Amino acid sequence: MSVRVQKTFEALFALEDLRGILRGSLPTGLDEEEEKAFREKISDLKSIIAELEEDRGTPRTTMIADTLPIRSREENYINIQPIQAAGRLTTEARKALISYGDGYSTCDACRKPFRLDKITKPSIAGFHADLAKFVNMDQARVVPGARRGFQAVASTLVSKGDPVIVSALAHYTEFLAVEEAGGVVKEVPLDAGNRVTADATAEKIEEVIRESGRTPALVMIDHYDYQFANEHDVRGIAKVAHQYDIPFLYNGAYTVGVMPVDGKAIGADFVVGSGHKSMASVAPSGVLATTDEWASKVLRTTAMVGDVTNRKFGIKEVEMLGCTLMGGTLLSMMASFPAVKERTLHWDEEVKKSNYFIDALLSIEGSKVLSEYPRKHTLTKVDTTGSFDTVARTHKRRGFYFSDELAERGIVGEFAGATRTWKLNTYGLSWKQVRYLAEAFQEIAAKYDLPITT
Repeated sequence: MSVRVQKTFEALFALEDLRGILRGSLPTGLDEEEEKAFREKISDLKSIIAELEEDRGTPRTTMIADTLPIRSREENYINIQPIQAAGRLTTEARKALISYGDGYSTCDACRKPFRLDKITKPSIAGFHADLAKFVNMDQARVVPGARRGFQAVASTLVSKGDPVIVSALAHYTEFLAVEEAGGVVKEVPLDAGNRVTADATAEKIEEVIRESGRTPALVMIDHYDYQFANEHDVRGIAKVAHQYDIPFLYNGAYTVGVMPVDGKAIGADFVVGSGHKSMASVAPSGVLATTDEWASKVLRTTAMVGDVTNRKFGIKEVEMLGCTLMGGTLLSMMASFPAVKERTLHWDEEVKKSNYFIDALLSIEGSKVLSEYPRKHTLTKVDTTGSFDTVARTHKRRGFYFSDELAERGIVGEFAGATRTWKLNTYGLSWKQVRYLAEAFQEIAAKYDLPITT
């Protein structure tokens, strides 16, 4: 860890220690002992700031609560980890996390009807409306991750034995959501380019109807899958689903928050997004949006009455289990939202950067792209069996030599030891960083005498 990063964390921790003293004091102010501790901590902070300014000093602390190492990956390295890129918190989200990290901080001003999406201070109610507008749907709810969006829809629409259409590249959480509801997953096979088409979806629906005598209860397809990040024909698939009167769930885990998403233009009945994967939010967070047609079902309120107390909680939404995201999780999502909305307008530039790096990788002889190419997304699956893996076969560190070389150049996030097929994501990197990344890969190739085409 660089001295500046180390000292920045130490300064932040010192400030939190000051907050701790303030939190333990009376509203009337600090007592004599507290004042002394406060002044001592300020003195420590000044010393840390001096070291920070002078870029010097040894680490004062390396652990949090004696067990948690400081996570400085984003400050010290270029991180190409495939699922982390678009989940990096914005500066404003980090501030929100500091301020609203307490468990029920969102509930400070909760009033009747005592529901998360009705809170107006901070404007959580307004945020829900903004989310719906953001993906052009009628209503939206925040949920603990995309998987809970899948779960809410599946538990509403799927009954025991009901077939549900998913992609042959569907995420495991889609499977689990269907299984929990008692349904049966039916996968649409891929074409030669590892993509799901509308025609293949129609054929699968017909096959399911013939074999089971049931029309599928739901079609659930990723716009970009997590394995190759190939683009699938969600508009065509939505149209096919509706021809059979089947609701369509658009899985936007890798799109909502990074690129423009228009749920109604797509033909989606449900749009699911991931806050911690694509909306610069603390995990677990996500969004479920729907049309008014389906809102009364998936957002139904409880009708249960206690047999002894006669208690009723009619305002609480069953699939949401009342309220969902509390504290820093939700507020980080809200704080990042202005930047997230803005960045979706620059998706084309992010794709250009992705292709710039991939072109540089492909210039290293033997390297291949397993995803569709040119890239339409920043997440990519590559095959370096014919390039970097040829070195790993005889290197004493095997595939870990590659991780070592990248780490020496300040790059992390590749699958440690992987030199055959692996994934990376360039989302959010500046052009300066992308160029550095490309040059680093070529530099490693040159060091081990791997041919590079120009």
